[in-house]
Amino acid sequence: MKNYTKEDIIKLVEEQDVEFIRLQFTDIFGNLKNVAITSSQLEKALDNKCMFDGSSIEGYVHIEESDMYLYPDYNTLEIFPWRPQQGKVARLICDVYRPDGKPFEGDSRYILKRALAEAEEMGYTFEVGPECEFFLFHTDENGQPTTLTHEQATYFDLSPIDLGENARRDMVLTLEEMGFEIESSHHEVAPAQHEIDFKYDEALATADNIMTFKLTVKTIAKRHGLHATFMPKPKYGINGSGMHINMSLTKDGKNIFADETDPAGLSREAYYFIGGIMKHIKGMTAITNPLVNSYKRLVPGYEAPVYISWTGASRRPLIRIPASRGENTRVELRSPDPSANPYLALAACLRAGLDGIRNQIMPPESFDSNISELSAAQRQEQGIEELPTTLIEAVSELEKDELMKDVLGELVAPRYIEAKKNEWKKYNEQVSDWELGNYLYRF
Repeated sequence: MKNYTKEDIIKLVEEQDVEFIRLQFTDIFGNLKNVAITSSQLEKALDNKCMFDGSSIEGYVHIEESDMYLYPDYNTLEIFPWRPQQGKVARLICDVYRPDGKPFEGDSRYILKRALAEAEEMGYTFEVGPECEFFLFHTDENGQPTTLTHEQATYFDLSPIDLGENARRDMVLTLEEMGFEIESSHHEVAPAQHEIDFKYDEALATADNIMTFKLTVKTIAKRHGLHATFMPKPKYGINGSGMHINMSLTKDGKNIFADETDPAGLSREAYYFIGGIMKHIKGMTAITNPLVNSYKRLVPGYEAPVYISWTGASRRPLIRIPASRGENTRVELRSPDPSANPYLALAACLRAGLDGIRNQIMPPESFDSNISELSAAQRQEQGIEELPTTLIEAVSELEKDELMKDVLGELVAPRYIEAKKNEWKKYNEQVSDWELGNYLYRF
């Protein structure tokens, strides 16, 4: 792990001929923002004196309280390998503060830090490994993205069937140059769909890495004349893109989810953590699946979870326990998608799991068969519920879940909810091609 001082950064910038530094932060909807400065302003930035207008950032603050300061996290310094080698470009991920020196409650990174502090008070460290899927599509003659692809590759196919292999290889090499430890990369189930997995890390570093990962993937794709999209379901009739979240808690360096005396190899804390997530999953879904389009992925028939269940056997439930045990024991939540703000999504998962541990919430029995083969009556008889099926339903569940609203905080929760209601309203007002195709000539 890096442990830079202010002096280290100034020296590195000078030695590496860095001319521009991007001060990055993430808004509440998961959009990466930045203020670019030249190296002459670096010392000012490292002293937390760079200001920006918070009222211009969607979901932040009103015009009368707009002054915000960026506090760089020294350990996030990274030089972009794809920028010019003379006059290089680097970045620092920042926390957002108010003028009085207090953290800004609407800062996504602060929201995750608040959840991590709660875990720390209980003696836990939260470790996370994401599985990020994305599509690579062609661009048109103006460089604008399309949903066109010439390939028909599927799961684990390789070149020449996998036409995105060269771009994906360059992404992996670039990410490794930036310090990522890439564990695997492969073609996914749908044509033009890919996955690159990087190593487990503590939650804050993982959330930072997800944002950096998205930026890198999009940048390298563009260099190959392609458009990388993390939209959950860009095309009808094929699998959507997920961002499975693998989680564990450690205490004194030991994975507390493991218990070799349990028939399933799981500790009481692991069961309670699962129970907490299952209790709050409906309220979490507007955070982990934040777009209208997210719910086009969460439908039967495309491997994404639909029903609220868990298992150590099947690969398709909402929560599964991968086969590795001992120090590698982890809980995998399969519903989130890559459009989610990773800071908010991880904060929601952690707080839900901690609520399960604190209140000893046992999950129902694991369901190891294929739930989709059950009738609606059978599912009801076994108490198996469904995830929200639309964004507005998910927002309604969020409004009812006091813990999830507390995760977001008093400032963000109402603004997030209002924004998502407006998104649903605008979507509902549109007239789709499906409606025209089914109704225009018949009525």
